[in-house]
Amino acid sequence: MQAEVGRKEEEEEEEEEKMEVEPKTGVSFPAKLPDGKQLCATGLRRRKLLAFGINFYAFGMYVHIDARLKELLKAKLGEAAEKPCKELYEAVIDGDVGIAVRLVIVFKGLTMSMVRKSFDEGLVGSLKKLTGGQKNEELIKKVMAAAKDGTKLPPGSVIEITRLPGQVLQAKVKDELVSKVESELLCRAYFHLYLGDDPFDKEAKERFGRTLVSSLSAP
Repeated sequence: MQAEVGRKEEEEEEEEEKMEVEPKTGVSFPAKLPDGKQLCATGLRRRKLLAFGINFYAFGMYVHIDARLKELLKAKLGEAAEKPCKELYEAVIDGDVGIAVRLVIVFKGLTMSMVRKSFDEGLVGSLKKLTGGQKNEELIKKVMAAAKDGTKLPPGSVIEITRLPGQVLQAKVKDELVSKVESELLCRAYFHLYLGDDPFDKEAKERFGRTLVSSLSAP
């Protein structure tokens, strides 16, 4: 019995140490976060700067793949889902699902003010789509509220955005908690950027969907 427990602990440690590389940037992401969320897809966020396209950050999307999530997806997709569909993504965006996006900066010379501006622009567009044109600027200002604009974010800096139980959007910058906002609308708007109709990285969204569909048939 003790030997079996020891083997199980070793397997869990090995799983936590596994890494997946985002191919366009070479950035590595852990296969599992300390809280148990599993990596479902990696991707790349590109932006235009002075008319040039730049690699802004690589990202990994993590989800708690548990019985509760599987029940939610099966209720939306049925027992025999074979490929991702709009209903799958909507279930994750709208549901109280444990999900996180881990961002790893790849562009040199970034500051917190530049990242904040990018976040604000993205969230404004997402919120307008979800609310029929409302900007909700006061709500957006709460995201990363405690982050200092002058903070430098060299390549390799990590920002992690997580939806906590109860529709709470939490933001950490380099492991420092900078905001925690309870808002279903804000949670939906943020993850809509990655899983909505016009995602930052379409291939990443597709991989995310395929991973979840595959999980439905896993034990």
